[in-house]
Amino acid sequence: MAAARERIADLLRTRVERVADLGGSHSWTLHRATLADGREVFVKAAAADGGFFAAEAAGLRWLAEAGPHAPVPRVLAADDHTLVLPWLPTEPPTPQAAERFGRDLAALHTASAPRAYGAPWDGYIADLPLDNTLDDGGWPRWYAERRLAPFLRLARPHLSASDVRLIEHVIDRVEELAGPPEPPSRIHGDLWSGNVLWTGGRAMLIDPAAHGGHRETDLAMLALFGAPHLDRVLAAYDEAAPLADGWRRRVPLHQLHPLLVHVALFGAGYRERTLDAARAALAAAS
Repeated sequence: MAAARERIADLLRTRVERVADLGGSHSWTLHRATLADGREVFVKAAAADGGFFAAEAAGLRWLAEAGPHAPVPRVLAADDHTLVLPWLPTEPPTPQAAERFGRDLAALHTASAPRAYGAPWDGYIADLPLDNTLDDGGWPRWYAERRLAPFLRLARPHLSASDVRLIEHVIDRVEELAGPPEPPSRIHGDLWSGNVLWTGGRAMLIDPAAHGGHRETDLAMLALFGAPHLDRVLAAYDEAAPLADGWRRRVPLHQLHPLLVHVALFGAGYRERTLDAARAALAAAS
């Protein structure tokens, strides 16, 4: 705790009055700190430099470049061992906030679009590396080569040979399964409901795996574990930035990568859901 307090004070160049421990997540600890001027901040701290804080800070700043109303917190400070963000008091999500979230997410995806898939920094999802190699070609092969294939290798110890063949079949057919071509969008990349904070009448997005990607990926991730008022979020999004025909049928394809991540991180408990997504992705093209 003393080391975290010293790092926060050095980064923000101010005295830290109190630091409360909020537990841990993956390879880091979480804290709520009160500064000498009364401000409260949220802090992630890690003993080792894994590169994940640099990636998170880069992603938040890059998402903020979409415009002054981008739904991401400002990075107050970051180094190899610490990330400091404003403390955001949470509140119950309302239907009105959900509709605003849909519009804000549509604006994030469509304003100031990147020129390529990937990102100019090394990526992470949780504390697993993401290959963010920039590519101005099509999304399907980029997704297959930079997201599905690497995480299939990581998940393989928890899968049977037939499981692996099923997912490889999705990879082989990805061009056919991906739907109409889409230009790169500025996406969050890990947009499950736990990375959405409801605060001040809107949603704010945290813990990104940000990159130039397919905008349907963020919507599929919201649906993966459920999100409050999701129907309102999606309706407001589609009104602001209409989605291509058949996007709902492609949800399992976009969910396959995060499910492989969960198999790699947490083991065979996510195996059946991953295989169901692979089967549904293939069935959508039949």
